[in-house]
Amino acid sequence: MAAPVNTRVEKRREALRAAGLRPVQIWVPDTRRQGFADECRRQALAVVVADRNDRDLQDLLDAALADIAEDEE
Repeated sequence: MAAPVNTRVEKRREALRAAGLRPVQIWVPDTRRQGFADECRRQALAVVVADRNDRDLQDLLDAALADIAEDEE
């Protein structure tokens, strides 16, 4: 007979801890929540506006991308 689920889960967690890992809990936005898509759109537009207004940042990113492309050649 197989071990109960709780026993197997605890054994697995103990093995992970022994490997130097620890459990963490993260909270993420609920993509099913009303208004989620609207908030994504609002934030994306804010990023676009910020990118357009920050030429120094765009120049830095373009230079970094050019460096990466040169390294790959």
